[in-house]
Amino acid sequence: MELRESSIVIAGGGSTYTPEIILMLLDNLHRFPIRQIKLYDNDPDRQKIVANACEIIVRERAPHIAFQATTDPETAFTDVDFCMAHIRSGKYEMRDRDEKIPLKYGLVGQETCGVGGIAYGFRSIPDVIQLIDYMEQWSPNCWMLNYSNPAAIVAEAVRAARPHAKVLNICDMPIDIMERMAKICGLESRKDLVVRYYGLNHFGWWNDVRDLDGNDLMPRLKEYVARDGYNLEPLGCEPRMNDEDWRHTYRFARELYATDPSVLPTTYFKYYLYPDHVVAGTDPTYTRVDMVKDIREKEVFSECERIAACGTSEGTTLKIGVHASFIVDLACAIAFNTHERMLLIVENQGSIPNLPETAMVEIPCIVGSNGPEPLRIGAIPWFQKGLIEQQLAVEKLVVEAYFERSYQKLWQAFILSKTMKDADVAKTVLDDLIEANKDYWPELH
Repeated sequence: MELRESSIVIAGGGSTYTPEIILMLLDNLHRFPIRQIKLYDNDPDRQKIVANACEIIVRERAPHIAFQATTDPETAFTDVDFCMAHIRSGKYEMRDRDEKIPLKYGLVGQETCGVGGIAYGFRSIPDVIQLIDYMEQWSPNCWMLNYSNPAAIVAEAVRAARPHAKVLNICDMPIDIMERMAKICGLESRKDLVVRYYGLNHFGWWNDVRDLDGNDLMPRLKEYVARDGYNLEPLGCEPRMNDEDWRHTYRFARELYATDPSVLPTTYFKYYLYPDHVVAGTDPTYTRVDMVKDIREKEVFSECERIAACGTSEGTTLKIGVHASFIVDLACAIAFNTHERMLLIVENQGSIPNLPETAMVEIPCIVGSNGPEPLRIGAIPWFQKGLIEQQLAVEKLVVEAYFERSYQKLWQAFILSKTMKDADVAKTVLDDLIEANKDYWPELH
C-alpha cells in the first residue's frame, strides 16, 4: 500500500536540533513519506544558518521534497499536516537569566525546574498558543507535536486555553533514559522495552519495565542504578563522555533511587530533592547555557556553515539524536494509525485516580489517527502522590497567574516550589525576574 506523503513545518527552524530532525525525517521516508518541509522562525539570521545547510541536505538526499524557510506565519502554516514545535522564547539570552538570577539567591538555576523554569514558562505560554492559532487558522487539520519547554507548564496552559486543539505534548527525557535502560539490559533500543511510567513532565517514575517477551527487567535495572545510576561508562558505551555535567546527572540517579527503591526515577529529581547539592556544584558565572553555547551551538552552527560553503553535506558530522527519533514515531502513529505505545503528556481524566482529573500527567498512551488513548495507571503511593500534587499546584498557579495577570498567584507558585527557601526569598527573586522579563511577561497586578 502506498503511504500518503505529509507536509511538515518545523517551528523553531533556527534551533540546533532542527538539523537532526531533518536527518531523522530523511532517514525514515520509507515509513513516513514527505512531500514538503518548511522551517519557521522569527529570527531570520539564526534560521538562515540552519536552513542553508538543511536545504542542501534535503536536495542531496531527497530532491523530490520541496523545501522552504520563512519568517511569515501564513506561508509557514498553510498546507501542512504536522507542526513540529520546539521554540525557545527569549532564546539563550533569557535562558542565561533563568539560570543565573536564581543562583544569586542560593536557588537552583535550571531552565525547566524551579523559578527559572517558571520564568521560561511564563515567556513560552503566549508563543506556543500563537503557534496553535496559526495552525488552526491556515491548516485546521494539522497536528502539533509540541516539545517546547518547559513542557509541563506549556501543556497546562494549552489545556486551559485551547482545550480542543490538536496538540500532543511530548518530551525526549524519558526516551533518553529508556535508551540507557535498554543498553543496561543488553537490548538494542528502547523499542525492545514495554514500560509503565507515571508523573508530570521532568517529574516521574518507572514502576514496571519488561522486554517484549514479558520478562521483568526491574531487578536488573535496580541493581545497576543502585550502583551506577544511569551512567553507561561501566559498559563502555557512554555517549556523553565529553560532558561531565550530564555524566554527573546520570550517576546521581543512585541517590534519587535511594529515596524509593520500589521505582526508578527520572534524573530531574535532583533539582527538587537535593537542591542544596545542585547549587553547591554550580558555578554561578558559568551555567548550563554557557556550556550549550560553547559546545553544541558552536559545533552545529559551524558545521551548518561548512555545508553551506562547500555546497554539499558529504562527510557531515551532524547526527540523528534521541530528540528527533521520538518525533518521527509519533508522526507515523498519527498519520498511519499504528497504535504505537508511547509516553505523552495528557490530561489525567482518571488514569491515576488519586490525582486530579485535570492534571497534565506523563503516562503511556496508545496513539492512533484520533490521537492518544491514555492507559490506566491506577492509584499511586503517598510519596509520589505528595510530590506530584505539590509540583502540580505550582504549575497550575503559574498558568492561572499568567491568564489572570496575578502577581499574588505567581508569588505563591514560587513559594510552593520545592526548590524555594522561604516566602521572602521567593518575593525578592520574583521581582528580579519580573524586571529581567519586562520585554516578555505581561504586566502583573
